[in-house]
Amino acid sequence: MSQAADPLSGKTSTFGFRDVDAREKVRMVRGVFDSVAGKYDLMNDLMSAGVHRLWKDAAAAKLNPRPGEVILDVAGGTGDMARRYSKMARAAQQRRGGEDASVIVLDYNAEMIMAGVEKGGEPEMQWTVGDAMALPLPDASVDAYSISFGIRNVAEVAVALSEARRVLKPGGRFLCLEFSRPTTGPVRAAYDVWSFNAIPRIGGWVAGDRDSYQYLVESIRRFPDQTTFKAMIEAAGFSRVSVTNLSGGVAAIHHGWAI
Repeated sequence: MSQAADPLSGKTSTFGFRDVDAREKVRMVRGVFDSVAGKYDLMNDLMSAGVHRLWKDAAAAKLNPRPGEVILDVAGGTGDMARRYSKMARAAQQRRGGEDASVIVLDYNAEMIMAGVEKGGEPEMQWTVGDAMALPLPDASVDAYSISFGIRNVAEVAVALSEARRVLKPGGRFLCLEFSRPTTGPVRAAYDVWSFNAIPRIGGWVAGDRDSYQYLVESIRRFPDQTTFKAMIEAAGFSRVSVTNLSGGVAAIHHGWAI
């Protein structure tokens, strides 16, 4: 890729509390997920006391997978969301008929994809390694796009949002589930104590990698709040963008429509 064609050329991005060259962030984030892939699902359970499963159920219900749809799950990692989408689309198919859905799990990190494949999939699922900032799909080719707990790890969020809009068909659905900003002071204070003290320690004990979990905690703090991120989604060409706070804003679902 030439310098002129490189969307990251000359740009900086956040890596935890540091600002780094955007292209360097891509390399550093890959290293984080290479390290944590094998323990990723277990760590999610420990860090959230299992609540992430309820968040993911709520997000999948919001996306509302349907028979015959092509659903792209970006940063799909070990396939948690894609399994939900596949089962929901199949249940709808059994109720009202229609074609099989196709659920594409795309992740930049091959180690995460391998961990997902080892867990097993559903008949509707396909696995591929790819970049959220340069999706290997044609324009207007998918009915729904989702990204869960992944967009804050992208070097240029605006580029990823533009790519989401590009591959969605007119009227297609966009969904992002991400850690966000607690909506009240007490929740924010309690969450900060838990995340900055407990999560890196758990990462050290269970995954043998305190530093990667320190980065993940810091990346949550640096990510835009609900209102700012909503405006970014709208700027990318989405309409009727809504925000649903979960657990007092610890996480949030952003949902919109391609126009």
